[in-house]
Amino acid sequence: MSEKNNLYSKLGVSSKKEEVHQAIKSLDKGLFPGAFCKIVKDLIGRPNYCSIFHSDGAGTKASLAYMYYKETGDMSIFKGIVKDALVMNIDDILCVGATGDVFLSNTIGRNSIFITGEMIATIIHEFADYSKKMSEMGLKIIMCGGETADVGDLVKTLIVDASIFTSMKKDEVIDASKIDKSDVIIGLASYGKATYEEEFNSGIGSNGLTLARHGTLSHEYYKKYPECYDQNIDEKYIFFGKYSLTDRIKGTELNVGKALLSPTRTYVPLLIEILNHHRENIHGIIHNTGGGQTKILNFGNNLKYIKDDLFPTPKIFEMIQESSETQWREMFQVFNMGHRMELLCNENVAKEIMNISKKYDIDSKIIGHCEKSPLKKKNILEINSEYDRFTYD
Repeated sequence: MSEKNNLYSKLGVSSKKEEVHQAIKSLDKGLFPGAFCKIVKDLIGRPNYCSIFHSDGAGTKASLAYMYYKETGDMSIFKGIVKDALVMNIDDILCVGATGDVFLSNTIGRNSIFITGEMIATIIHEFADYSKKMSEMGLKIIMCGGETADVGDLVKTLIVDASIFTSMKKDEVIDASKIDKSDVIIGLASYGKATYEEEFNSGIGSNGLTLARHGTLSHEYYKKYPECYDQNIDEKYIFFGKYSLTDRIKGTELNVGKALLSPTRTYVPLLIEILNHHRENIHGIIHNTGGGQTKILNFGNNLKYIKDDLFPTPKIFEMIQESSETQWREMFQVFNMGHRMELLCNENVAKEIMNISKKYDIDSKIIGHCEKSPLKKKNILEINSEYDRFTYD
């Protein structure tokens, strides 16, 4: 690839979602405008409570699961995208301190020519099974049904989304507008094998999969799976990588497909324990999904975030960058790059929080700190990485 800048946008995706933010800027921002999720008045009018209704999904990871199944016959791969859809919701509301009970509804859109009844059954059953596992972790999920629609005119393969609802006490809300210029930033690793996980996690999460798929997988899939890409995108950006789905990644036990499809890690048991002991000391929790390491720019007021001690880059992101030749600056804007959850707090409680993380075999460290922004009413992010220093605003 000779054109290495802004690959994500060339694939029809925006990590900043400028048009979405423009569309919603005049809408009511809820009771806590600076919080990670929109929080509204309590559904049944309790003055000391508030409610949260949240939606998210597995994104184009669902299309990749379909490809992997077609290549390997591994039906269980569809279970992972259910975890993705659930975790992208649950871990978002954890960022405001909500810990359940949670009501869940799922929405599945499929093209029945490609997505069979057995695939749908696997997905629906996994919603039930993983909801039960989440409940056992300490966050009770109540399944409320959902919608499965055959919409081949709209969907080429598969969409797996979910919506959740919960209520919580107002005085327990983690309001990211309270992030302080003296706070440290604790990062929780997105990779490895936590005590509650069944297999090693590459750390990929569920954001950036459009770039990850096309920038990693080889052009052999262009003719093989025309149902797995947008026909309006220039062919040179479609599956322009170096690898096949079943190629082994050096230094890991995963093949390329399994690494790209590693289920998004949930931090449920870890964050619940942290909140039980240190809720009042935490000023903000940031889930590094859309926007990757730059997500934090959307939260806090007039702050400069300095990330100068990041985790070593996991193999999955090294592979994506090497194959796609994406600039490292953009990699940090699209992917979590090694830690998907950040806690902002006083340094005097950081060690206790990291000790809790250690119990679950999740690596954690102080990856940076906050300062007052030199720009008026504007946040700045400085990333000092092993590759270069990058500044974002």
